[in-house]
Amino acid sequence: MTILTAASALLVGCGSVQTTSVQSYDMAYRLGQSNSAASSLPDAPTPDLEPTIRQAAADAEANYKYGDAAAHYAALLQKHPEEQDLILGLARNLRFSGAPQQAAQMLNVHLAKSGLQPKLLIELGKDYIAADQTNLAVTALGQAQSLAPDAWDVYSALGVALDYQSNYQQAQDAYRSGLKLAPNNIDLLNNYALSLAQSGKLDAAIAILQSAVNQPSVSAQPRQNLALLLALKGDHDGAARLIRTDLPDDMATNNIRYYQGLTVQ
Repeated sequence: MTILTAASALLVGCGSVQTTSVQSYDMAYRLGQSNSAASSLPDAPTPDLEPTIRQAAADAEANYKYGDAAAHYAALLQKHPEEQDLILGLARNLRFSGAPQQAAQMLNVHLAKSGLQPKLLIELGKDYIAADQTNLAVTALGQAQSLAPDAWDVYSALGVALDYQSNYQQAQDAYRSGLKLAPNNIDLLNNYALSLAQSGKLDAAIAILQSAVNQPSVSAQPRQNLALLLALKGDHDGAARLIRTDLPDDMATNNIRYYQGLTVQ
């Protein structure tokens, strides 16, 4: 089993995720968690309801109700079809809800109208990664990089795409470029560490993830990725401590049992 297979069986970040079982970790953290399909689109909101719908969209996304969030963003876009934050919100939540190809199609329509926009291209790259179209992702993210070379999230998403192509050295170059712009960024540190682990540099990967986990703002996911790497190293006690930090007892027990078979010889 490769590190990427294990981590995928366990995904930024590229987005907010819900901590679930070992089978959903890596893609959920690095690109986004699939939870529910986008529902049918409501009518455009009347002016007096618009603030309520905007808040409902944000609340639904925060509570992992991605299909509901996508429906709210779609309704708002009917009234404000060129508002970039709404376009990004709809695309992101379509991706999170398991419809990345639909998100990519929608973004391509907007890009054809508006011209190349870095934020839209970054999201398009993430959608292509989630749709397992990494060649298209690398192209979109390369365009974004040329337009916004100081945007750290370009390099994070590009690194993920390259990792999924097994181009680990290029991926790590991308993460290092991002870390020059955002030295303590947890998403970059997490993704860089997983890339190093995939390329056989497990000790370096653990050291980098430990530096991410020691930051006050760290979420559960980097801790659980560190637990995975410690288990691969053979430190099952250390892995178990981290697993039990975030997961309920029954899920923690299942994950600990799974990790016990992951030691790299």
